[in-house]
Amino acid sequence: MRKQKILTVEPKGSLFYLKTYGCQMNKRDSEVICGLMAEAGYRITDDSAKADIVIFNTCSVRQHAEDKVWSEAGRFKKGKIIGVVGCMAQNYGQDIFERSPNVSFVVGPADIEKIPGIITKLSNDKAIFERKIFEIDSLARPEKIYHTNFYEDKNHAFVVISEGCSNFCSYCVVPYVRGHLHNRNYEDILKEIQGALEKGITRFTLLGQNVNAYKYDTLDFVRLLRLVDAIEGLEEFSFVTSHPRDTSVDLFKAMNDAGKLKKYLHLPAQSGSDRILKLMNRGYSRKFYLDLADNYRKIVKAGALTADIIVGFPTESEKDFKGTYDLVKAVRFNAAYIFKYSPRPHTEASRMADTVPKEEKEGRHRLILEMQKEISNKVKRREYEKPE
Repeated sequence: MRKQKILTVEPKGSLFYLKTYGCQMNKRDSEVICGLMAEAGYRITDDSAKADIVIFNTCSVRQHAEDKVWSEAGRFKKGKIIGVVGCMAQNYGQDIFERSPNVSFVVGPADIEKIPGIITKLSNDKAIFERKIFEIDSLARPEKIYHTNFYEDKNHAFVVISEGCSNFCSYCVVPYVRGHLHNRNYEDILKEIQGALEKGITRFTLLGQNVNAYKYDTLDFVRLLRLVDAIEGLEEFSFVTSHPRDTSVDLFKAMNDAGKLKKYLHLPAQSGSDRILKLMNRGYSRKFYLDLADNYRKIVKAGALTADIIVGFPTESEKDFKGTYDLVKAVRFNAAYIFKYSPRPHTEASRMADTVPKEEKEGRHRLILEMQKEISNKVKRREYEKPE
């Protein structure tokens, strides 16, 4: 992450390098870490060779992201303080020290406010390369970490409205590494947005692993959208990621009515087979999803719709795959992110036999990807050719 241009705290300490993997939530967490480090007097560099401290903010959602971290962490030799933080830290715990002996500290997502203090301890310790620090025990973050006023982008800010997830989809590691759903006080959310506005930022993205499940006291997600839309000086905002089970016609109406809200919805479908959806513990049917997509198209005029799709889930048959293929063909997403299933530690699906051969997963992935590319190109051409 390159942040030197917007680092406003006078540098007094060691140089640190931070590399981020994964979702927008991780990107925001990295900004939080940079803000905390800046407050503690550390300064950032985009050159890992010059850094005294190397921090990897990690993702455990897919095997590929983890493999990159193991490879990167292993290439640094003794002489630096190396930290693995985020989802992999929570997922693997002290086993990280066994696999990567050069790692100095491991910190879970809920403990990131402790990172500057941990680095100070390690820096002052004469036995720096023998000592290891491990923190993954906190259940919730202190609110203050979201108010360091550090943002990578001068025009756009990510704002976390909820942390964790309580859905326990059978393939997903998020509840195990991010904890149960915790919603921030809407007053703190609005205060954070106001602070960013005072720095000249006018565009925002509201973040949550299950963003539209937000509720604080009696205020739900739809009402929060209306409050944000009414903020003076805010020019545009959006939100990710939604769960179909918590999505409603009321949300679509609010999206259509909110003048500053982007007409964009990311609504992961994952499968078009009722049998696979049940095994995934998604909590909705194929028909429910198709009806949602149809209502969205009718209510949110010219609204973009994107999705996530998983192919090769355990026991997925040709018939199950065809259901997914046909769903993608019917909905005609503006874009879709197609993933090949890989088992994640601690999840329910990891206990299921990974029955779909690798070659079959790759073939199914290729078929849907090619179709979706064609659909996306046609949608773009249609948008481009619309009369003014």
